[in-house]
Amino acid sequence: MSWLFGIKGSKGEGTGPPLPLPPVQPGGEGSGDRGAGDRPGPKDKWSNFDPTGLERAAKAARELEHSRHAKEALSLAQMQEQTLQLEHQAKLKQLLNEENLRKQEESAAEHRQTILESIRTAGTLFGEGFRAFVTDWDKVTATVAGLTLLAVGIYSAKNATSVAGRYFEARLGKPSLVRETSRITVLEALRHPIQVSRRLLSKPQDALEGVVLSPSLEARVRDIAIATRNTKKNKSLYRNVLMYGPPGTGKTLFAKKLALHSGMDYAIMTGGDVAPMGRDGVTAMHKVFDWASTSRRGLLLFVDEADAFLRKRATEKISEDLRATLNAFLHRTGQHSSKFMLVLASNQPEQFDWAINDRIDEMVSFELPQREERERLVRMYFDKYVLKPATEGKQRLKLAQFDYGKKCSEIAQLTEGMSGREISQLAVAWQKVIEKLSGAGRTRELRDGGHTALQICL
Repeated sequence: MSWLFGIKGSKGEGTGPPLPLPPVQPGGEGSGDRGAGDRPGPKDKWSNFDPTGLERAAKAARELEHSRHAKEALSLAQMQEQTLQLEHQAKLKQLLNEENLRKQEESAAEHRQTILESIRTAGTLFGEGFRAFVTDWDKVTATVAGLTLLAVGIYSAKNATSVAGRYFEARLGKPSLVRETSRITVLEALRHPIQVSRRLLSKPQDALEGVVLSPSLEARVRDIAIATRNTKKNKSLYRNVLMYGPPGTGKTLFAKKLALHSGMDYAIMTGGDVAPMGRDGVTAMHKVFDWASTSRRGLLLFVDEADAFLRKRATEKISEDLRATLNAFLHRTGQHSSKFMLVLASNQPEQFDWAINDRIDEMVSFELPQREERERLVRMYFDKYVLKPATEGKQRLKLAQFDYGKKCSEIAQLTEGMSGREISQLAVAWQKVIEKLSGAGRTRELRDGGHTALQICL
């Protein structure tokens, strides 16, 4: 802005001639012998000064102050100053980062060098020790023998623990899926020694004792009982049986009698208990067969309502957990066994998976009892629940004379369509009614052979 002051130079714009030197004071340096007549006058002192430059500068300052761009120019100058400061700080920060990075690289190099030296030292020591070890064959032989014994010990301990766990689990209790069993466990023997002794000394029973069936069905199941007993005696492979028909027709009862007749233990499980177990069903199923395989007498495994979990795998109603449990069952029953006999009971055998049918050797149909079988059932249960308690119980009843056969025939006629279990429940109801009448003190005589009680129950 040198133009504001009216200064022009010789080459560039705005550069003028050099300013005139101030006058030399009298007696000062460079005065010489100049006389009074040689000194310039007052007008010669400021003759070359141009005051217009100052005027133009003042005018330009006033115009700039009153200009509408003054604030913008000031803000621009401030922004430039801030930019310069930020650039300076960034350069300073970059320098600091470079310095820190250099120090970290130097420290890492020192750490790597230390590790390498440690590895070299350890390698040297290990190499010297290994050379000393391999040259001493006694140490090598002893070390190999020691490691071999250690490995064998660990493996043996692991297997022994697993085997011992399965052994005690099989003998100290029954699996969770088994509801009822005649097999004697260690815990049961300790809790009920007298009852266990009686069971051990008991003789084999008739397979059809207490079982009322039609003549054709009776002959069929008797053949199965004879074959099963011979299989047990000869320690051969058991044949698997499927019993199907309406509930309460004697399937479970015959399975128990068949086991006792053959000198075997029996275990009863229900198919409806498998599905609620979910993921635990596979483990529970394997425990059942592990437990069955440890029986010394042989085990008759009776699965009631087997179609509840042995249904077709192709159906959408079966879950993945139940499918896995079914696969475990099929895996454990893929071959006949000399340890256990599989007996299935079902009301809907058509629901079975095709692989189940492949494992069945005998199929027996249990139908509802006809009139002749119902009359035999009525006689049997009337004796069990009415006559024996009345004559052998603590509170005996006086029985009147009447035709028992005729009365049983009449009741059998009234019980058409009922199963053997329902007739048994009817006889229990007779007993309860009689006990109620006797306890009320109304009479101690079973008038008309219990005809009144029978009429109440029917």
